[in-house]
Amino acid sequence: MADISAKDVQALRKATGVGMMDAKRALVENDGDFDKAVVWLREKGLSKAAERSDRANEQGAVTVVQDGAAAAIVELNCETDFVAKSEQFTNLLDEIASAVAGEGEPATTRFQDAIDDLRITLKENIALGRVNRFEAPAGSVIGTYLHVQSGRGVNAVMVELQGGDVTLAKEICQHIAFTKPPYLSRDDVPAERVAEERQVQEAITRNEGKPEAAVPKIVEGRLNGFFKDQALLEQDYVRDTKMSVRQALGDATITRFAQAAIGA
Repeated sequence: MADISAKDVQALRKATGVGMMDAKRALVENDGDFDKAVVWLREKGLSKAAERSDRANEQGAVTVVQDGAAAAIVELNCETDFVAKSEQFTNLLDEIASAVAGEGEPATTRFQDAIDDLRITLKENIALGRVNRFEAPAGSVIGTYLHVQSGRGVNAVMVELQGGDVTLAKEICQHIAFTKPPYLSRDDVPAERVAEERQVQEAITRNEGKPEAAVPKIVEGRLNGFFKDQALLEQDYVRDTKMSVRQALGDATITRFAQAAIGA
């Protein structure tokens, strides 16, 4: 077999627009012959697939798979909802998620060829999106939730809960699916984001003609509303809006959560 250098691979990538692994495989399959490798890539449709990589892929599907004490969320992106709900697409997504749940996030690397093949078959820009994996330590549980719409998962959530049970964890997942909070607690919201919101609310309050002495209190009240939007623990619990998520947890603690929603 010919010695394939990184320089050869880079030259083929530049000429055809394919990925590194495809370029290397083409050279290996053709004993290092550059021109034959170009033809081989064209015959495989990979050059066409490279052209698709610049097209927007804001559609797709998500799924969540639990394997014992571990769970994984995986997102696979494409261009149209038609492809996103196709059997080939959703089957590959499920296969990747099962591997990640069982083995860890590095398991995604062995599916790159399958993703490339699907890109060729379905003629869309298909790429792996968000990947998250939790493995619960002793004394903790994981809850999961997947919202399915038109034959594909569109909103996947998982929560790691300490001191609670699986039922509560799943209910919290359903709350997150509905409200989509970016952060767990108000302390997790970046300080610069809070400062920016405070400045905006101060300007709004003064423009409303409120007395200067009342401005700080009014702004703090409005910031509480901001934190309800941003932080999970501050939100009104969807199952009982008379209490917050923090109150609904009782003695349980949310260690972490992850969410992937198509279009978000």
